Parts: sequence; C-alpha cells; structure tokens
Amino acid sequence: MTDPRFHKTPSPKSIKDLAQIVDAEIKGDESLTIHDVASLDMASDKDISFLDNIKYKNDFKTTKAAACIVAPKMVEFAPKGCTLIISKNPYKTYALIARTFYPITPPLAKISDKAIISESAKIAEGCHIEAGAIIGDNVELGNNCWVEAGAVIGNEVKIGKNSRVGINASVTHAIIGEGTRLYPGVCIGQDGFGFAIDPAGHVKVPQLGRVIIGDHVEVGANSCIDRGAGPDTIIGNGTWIDNCVQIGHNAKIGQGCVIVAQVGIAGSTTIEDYVVIAAQVGIAGHLTIGKGSQIAAKTGIMKSLPAGSKVMGYPALPLQQFLRQAIALKKLTKP
Repeated sequence: MTDPRFHKTPSPKSIKDLAQIVDAEIKGDESLTIHDVASLDMASDKDISFLDNIKYKNDFKTTKAAACIVAPKMVEFAPKGCTLIISKNPYKTYALIARTFYPITPPLAKISDKAIISESAKIAEGCHIEAGAIIGDNVELGNNCWVEAGAVIGNEVKIGKNSRVGINASVTHAIIGEGTRLYPGVCIGQDGFGFAIDPAGHVKVPQLGRVIIGDHVEVGANSCIDRGAGPDTIIGNGTWIDNCVQIGHNAKIGQGCVIVAQVGIAGSTTIEDYVVIAAQVGIAGHLTIGKGSQIAAKTGIMKSLPAGSKVMGYPALPLQQFLRQAIALKKLTKP
C-alpha cells in the first residue's frame, strides 16, 4: 500500500502481538504473521485491513486481507478464512496498529549551519532545526523540538518540548505547549482583523494580545490563528484543527475540539470543550458555542448555542428541524 520511497518498509508482526497492543479479541488463525496494513480492496494475504463504515461492507465480503479489524456486528459478513480482530472502535484500533507498523520517528538532533538562530535563543537538548529556519531573539525551544525548513519563529516565542513547526510556518507573539504540531504554512500570532470603520479611512486597532496554545494540539496546513487585541487568543489542550482554518482575535477554543477544513471563527467567540465543527462552517463574533455541540458542514452560526446542540443550515437550525424542512421543501417542489 505504501511507497517505500516515502515510508520505510515495516517489519512483520504477529497478530497476537497486534491484538495485545489494542487489547482486542482474535477470531481465527492466531499464528498469522502480518506484514503491512492496507485498504480492503487493495489488501493481500499478508496484510491487515479494517471495516469502520457500513458503506464498504461489500469490499469486506470480497477482501483478500489475511486479517481485518471489525466491530462485533460486522463479524457475520467476514469472508471465509479471514482472521478477525474484534473491536468496539475499529478505526481507532486500526490507527494504533498502523502506528505500530509506521511509528513517527523524529530525526536525530541536528542544527543546520544554514539556519539563522539568534544568540539569545535558548535551544534545549535534542532539537532538530533544518536549513532556512529563522529563530528570533529570546526564543525558547523545549527538548526534542523539530523546526522544519523555512519556518520562522519570532522574538520571545516559547514552544514546549516534543513540538514540531512545519515547513514555512510562522509563529509570533505566542506561547505553545508540549507535543504540539504546526503543519506547513501555518501562521500563528499575526495581527488580528481589528479596526475602527470610518468614511475618512479605517483606523487600525493595535493588537496587543498573544496566542496561547495548549499541549498536544494540531494545527493544519495554511491555517491562521490571529493574536488577541488585548485578551489572548486561546487554543485548549488536545484540540485538532484541520487545513485552511481561520481563527480570529480573542477567540477561545476549549480542549478536545475538532475543527475541520475552511472553518472561519470570528473574533471574541468562545468554543467550549469537545465541540465538533465540520467543514466550511462560519461562526460570527462574540458568541458562545456550548460544550459538546456538533455543527454540520456549511452551517452559518449567528447566535450562541447551548451545550450539546446539533445544528445544520444557514442560518443554523436544530438538526431535526432542518431535516424536516428539507423533506417538506422536496415534497413541495416535486414535479
């Protein structure tokens, strides 16, 4: 499944060892040796695959995989001879097994002589800094940080241990926690979009805050997080942000949130913990999105939502109401 030019060929592993890693039950041949992971339709008799979506049931029925990770309810559809690892969460189980075959291995500590690093910067042990990276005055990098080619880290920025700053990313006015990853092209800490509107000419409001990013956060490629105008912009622990997301100044994002591609969150809005925001959602400023809410793709949010909301549409409606309206409109316009 993988191209050996980009991913090192993994070493074989016994299915017993794999099942122990994920604490799952084996049904079938416990003596199997697995050589790689693969999709259901591409797998060979040396690979392990998984089924998490009922849409791929037919691929599961005909797969040539030696083993497959499935939920208990899908066992009855298994092809003859396919050994099963039975899991309540097949996708997570697959992720853990795939990481066993393809572990993330940071490069060896090395600082390129083509990087530009201020004499006042504090670089802890184990850091890897690639050619073209620029690290400003009084920057602090924790142990084992990885700064990729062309990344720019502005003066006074602090980044916790085991973090990674991607190719051509830029970071200013920020304090970043441990184990956080900024993907290529990310922009953190630039001026927020703050100005007073006036017919004689708009007047820029000084952006005097910071960006505070917690531990184990991911920020996808080309996403932008503006620094606060006075209060800080805050991203909570364990939040994952997809590519091309815009987060405005003073926004506060809780922990464990998932924010999918092309979402725009306006300034001074609070997203509480464990909110899921699907692609291309727009959220107006100065709102609060309650804990555990789920927002469907392309939804427009113009007022605050209580905890546990499930909404869809533009303007946003409770999910069931939106679906009822869609069905009613379909009936009205039926030829």
